[in-house]
Amino acid sequence: MPFDFAKLRRGPDPTKPPRIVAMGPQGVGKSTWANSAPNPIFIQCEDGLDAINVNAAFPLATSLQEVLDQIGVLITDQHDFKTVVIDTADWLEHLIHKAVAAAHKVESIDQIPYGKGYRPAADECRKVLEGLDLLRNEKRMTVIVLAHVKIKRFDDPMTDAYDRYLLDLHDSMSSLLIEWCDVLGFIQHAVAVKTTEAGFNQKRSRGIGSGERVLYLEERPGFIAKNRYGLPPSLPFPKEGGWQVFERAMAEARQTTKTDVKPRPVAAE
Repeated sequence: MPFDFAKLRRGPDPTKPPRIVAMGPQGVGKSTWANSAPNPIFIQCEDGLDAINVNAAFPLATSLQEVLDQIGVLITDQHDFKTVVIDTADWLEHLIHKAVAAAHKVESIDQIPYGKGYRPAADECRKVLEGLDLLRNEKRMTVIVLAHVKIKRFDDPMTDAYDRYLLDLHDSMSSLLIEWCDVLGFIQHAVAVKTTEAGFNQKRSRGIGSGERVLYLEERPGFIAKNRYGLPPSLPFPKEGGWQVFERAMAEARQTTKTDVKPRPVAAE
């Protein structure tokens, strides 16, 4: 059966909202930022929203099945929520590991011999991501996964080793999230380094913070980040209106991408 090439899509699909992983240290404002997204509902894997005037949140999930059930309700039931927020990825991973350990009748996933517990854990993570994809594709919901960070030594084959911020997850789940998301943003307080003379030909360096926060959207040696939309390398991350800054940048990037797509001539028969 011949294919109708007129049905090919050219350029970006503006109907599909982004899948975002927003990572940063504790207390940097990840949950507040997500709460300012369009009509969000939180799936709580950790108990950390009490101080936020949250738009809407499911009861705290104490098992992986409860997380899947809450995603399922959003898929099957009628509602007007526009954003789903997983808070947070590392606590979701804890629930996944707990479920895998229970299935293998051990107390901890680390007790499963030869590290074989992490493959079924990755499979359970894929189930969650598949559910989130359904919300994005069928319900047109923006998906935000919040995550904490860790500092780990990175052995760069191109240069000397150095420390960098990574997702505070097992490597298998971290790789899945990074590959799956459209935007991986790293949030951090802006820091300037001031060097002063300390005497005896010694110098002393100290970090100076202005209180300003930054959302980084392109990878640098000190952290991982990415985006598929041609967003700027970084954006301001104010306490109030941070989502609106991101939303404007998304609209501008999509408009630029749209105008860059040129119609291609059809080959003569």
